[in-house]
Parts: sequence; C-alpha cells; structure tokens
Amino acid sequence: MRAVRTALFGRRARRRWIHLILGGALAMPYVFVGSVIIGPLIGDDHVLGSLTAQLSSFAVGLPLAAVTALFPLTRPMSVAAVRALCGVPDDALAEGPARSRAARGRTAAWFALHLGFGGVISGMSLALPPFAAVLIALPFFSALRDSRLGMPAAFGEPWVLALSPLIGVASLVALAACAAVAGGLLAHWAPRLLGPTPADRLADAERRAADLAVRNRLARELHDSVGHALSAVTLQASAARRVLDQDPEFVREALAAIEDTTRRTVGELDAVLGVLREADGARSTAPAPSLAADLDGLLRRTRAGGLRVSATVGMDPAALPPLVSREAYRIVQEALSNALRHGGDSCVTLRITPAGPDLTVTAENPLPAHSPATRPGGGHGLRGIADRARLLGGAAEAGPAAGVWRLTVRLPLMPPKGHA
Repeated sequence: MRAVRTALFGRRARRRWIHLILGGALAMPYVFVGSVIIGPLIGDDHVLGSLTAQLSSFAVGLPLAAVTALFPLTRPMSVAAVRALCGVPDDALAEGPARSRAARGRTAAWFALHLGFGGVISGMSLALPPFAAVLIALPFFSALRDSRLGMPAAFGEPWVLALSPLIGVASLVALAACAAVAGGLLAHWAPRLLGPTPADRLADAERRAADLAVRNRLARELHDSVGHALSAVTLQASAARRVLDQDPEFVREALAAIEDTTRRTVGELDAVLGVLREADGARSTAPAPSLAADLDGLLRRTRAGGLRVSATVGMDPAALPPLVSREAYRIVQEALSNALRHGGDSCVTLRITPAGPDLTVTAENPLPAHSPATRPGGGHGLRGIADRARLLGGAAEAGPAAGVWRLTVRLPLMPPKGHA
C-alpha cells in the first residue's frame, strides 16, 4: 500500500505531474491556433464551448507544435525540464541543440508527446478535482442535491448518494494514476528521444579530448618552467651557502642568478596561466620563452647553479620557426633541469644542430655514481619532452649509453599543419 501511495503521490510523481502541467500550458497557444482553423470548418464561433471542437483543436495544434519543435532551442529547453522534473539521469540526455535531421525529428516527436500528454492531464486536473469535491460533499449538503448541477437523475437515488464519496475519491485516485502513468512513460521515452546521438557523442568526445589536451599542455608548461626554476634556485642557493665566506664574488653572482631566475619564472608562470585566461577571452601578453630570445640566459643561469655546460649551437636560433624555437627551448630547459637534479656538479654537453629537414637536440651528462639514473615515480619531464616532440611530428629517445645519460630529440623544422 505504501508503494502504491508513493508511486501515485510521492515526490517524483508530483514533479512529473508538474512537468505534464507545464506541457499543457505550452500546448494552449497551439490549441488556440487550432480553434481558429476548426471554427470555420464546423461553423461555430464558440469552439471552446464544445468538447468535440476542443478535441479537434487539440488534434490540429499538436502537429503545429511538432513543426515548431524543429527550432534549435527546443531540445535544450526540453532537456532542462526533463532533468529538473522527471528524474532522468543527466548522462542519458543530450547537451545543446539537435545537430542532425534524425535528432531534430526525435525532438519534434518528444515535444508533441509532451504537449499531448500534458494537455490531457492538465484538462483532467482542471475538471476532475471540482467534480470529485462535489461528489464527496453531495450526501452531506442538500443544496447540492437540489441544484443537481447538471448531474444525471441517477445521482438522486439513495444508493448512488451513498457511493458518491467513494466515486469522488476514486476519480481523484484515477487522476493521480493517469498522471503517474503518463509521467512514467515520458520519463521512459526521454532518453530515446532526447538522448545523445552518435554526432552528439562524437562532439562530446572531441570536447573532452580538447580539455585533456589543454590540461596536459598546462602540466608540461608548469613542470618545465616552474620545476626548472625551483631546481636551479635550490642549487644556486646551496652553492652560495657553501662558499659564503670564501668567495663573496661567486655568492653575488649566485644571488643575481636567483633574482633573474625567479623574475623570469614569474613571467613564464603568467604566460602559462594565460592559457586558462584564454577560455574567458583574456590572453596573457607575456611572451613564451624561446631559443632565439633566451638560450644564452638559460645557459648562464644554469651555470650559476654550479653545473658546467658545454653548448654547441650549429645555427642562428633566430632563424628557427617560432613554434620549433619555443618547444626546443622547453626541451633544453628540461634536459638541463634533469642534469641539475641528478648529475650534481658534473658537466653537460649540449648540441643543437640542424640535420636535414630536422633540428636535433642532444644532451649528455655522466651517470651518477651512487644514484639511479631515473627517480622512482619520476619521469614526468621525459614524458613531457616526448609529448612535445610527438606533437611536432618528431621523436625523442633517452637512456644510458656508454657511461653517460643521453637525450636525443628530433624536431621537424616544418611542423605539421594545425600546430601553432
């Protein structure tokens, strides 16, 4: 009994009832248009006074509603109402306007069903409660019996009067049952008619892929810029502390390098966060670092941390394409950062040379004597380098070779179209 009461009058049933009433309200303009068409056909100017004329107007209005449902905003409006009132899971419904002819057709069918069921239930909701109230009160008020209110003569019989309250209550229960069934049918059909089509699923997958690409790009940029700066500043401060009393000139150089590194990193961080601001229409004005703009500065700041860097550059960095110059800078930065973290004060040999249609970046440093070549749980920087190279159509290799740790990256000087 409790399950029946919940099914007919529970919170979900009441919300679906409201959804049906909303459909009835939306149906009214189409019914009025239908009455304008039906009136001349039946020769009656008072269409709304005849039940048959009303039903005919309703039948004419529903196809008109289906036609107007082809407008783009119909599906988002219907989906919002279903989510709020019908208890349908969010992932079972599509986002945005219908993109295909089939999706628009299903939206039109849904809109007609919603307005059709809603119009019937709304009419019953307006007519049955007053009728049921009269039936329930009929045995107890003689004025109601005397007025008859257009009721059949049988309602004057004693046995009918005795049953009229039960009939009134039964009519209210029947109304609730009709509303529950109609609401349940709409909730059952909603995923089929308003659910995502293959085109919607493809568009959603593309959005997720784009979001993931932005997140990966942010992760790489933060790892390379901020991670390198923190490693460099830590080693520079450590080196300055060790020789604080013996070599004041080196300490001054280290402090200057720390100041320069942190200042540049703040600018780079602003550029990275500008990727987030682009979603709001605001772009950062801080330029991304590149080999052409800052290779010498990167080498100078790295050497100030105690790492000996032997660099060979086989071309003018300013002649590189901007995209290749930016990505190569980050790759060199990560290679030097790894050497700072794991190589101590060893020497790094860096070569940046053209090789046919590619730019080759090679970094070598001696393997540490007492520490692993890779950190447990680490390797994010190497993955970032590989990602950068792959996105430009190149490749990256890293690993121990003949007593040294060697990183070799190949970047096409003409990246694939679509990268910027």
